[in-house]
Amino acid sequence: MVTHSKFSNAMSSSLFDSNMRLPHHYKTFNSKSQYQMVLATLHKLQESGFYWGAITGKDANVMLAAEDAGTFLIRDSSDNRHLFALSIKTASGTKNLRIQCDSSSFYLQTDPKNIQTVPHFDCVLKLVHYYMSQSKGSTLYYIYSGAEKVPLELIKPLSCSLSTLQHLCRKTVNGLVDVSSRRDLLPHHIKEFLQDYDAPI
Repeated sequence: MVTHSKFSNAMSSSLFDSNMRLPHHYKTFNSKSQYQMVLATLHKLQESGFYWGAITGKDANVMLAAEDAGTFLIRDSSDNRHLFALSIKTASGTKNLRIQCDSSSFYLQTDPKNIQTVPHFDCVLKLVHYYMSQSKGSTLYYIYSGAEKVPLELIKPLSCSLSTLQHLCRKTVNGLVDVSSRRDLLPHHIKEFLQDYDAPI
């Protein structure tokens, strides 16, 4: 289990606690809303169980070496111009993709050879969930590595910690489409708990 991260591990009940500091060597934020988006994403990633923090691409290669194709993890980017990276085991080895961050969204780094439009999301977990859904469907995105064209298939995350039973239940509820229309009927504290981590992964 990774215990050190570029980010502070101390998360308080307040998402914008003054004790929570982002590293000084990252690019500056364009706005307060971008800063809040990154902090909210970090909070959810730390809850996810598959955010490995400050490991390198080489470390990720080792972690994923014995895993099936489609296994992936999120980690801090080794490039100080970026925040996060997605490491994926493919049929031709592990590929590391930078997750770009603009003023209002996250998206995968584009390749000049890729003519597909890249979707944008306000949270890294939404990005991951989108590509997991695409892997099950007929539309595939591709990773271009040198002369290789490799399908981007996200099937299962590689866990770095055990999830609580509460968190596992929350992920299950988040994955149920018919629940979203009934959330208003739930007690306030349960709605808040579901909203704190609104991804099914």
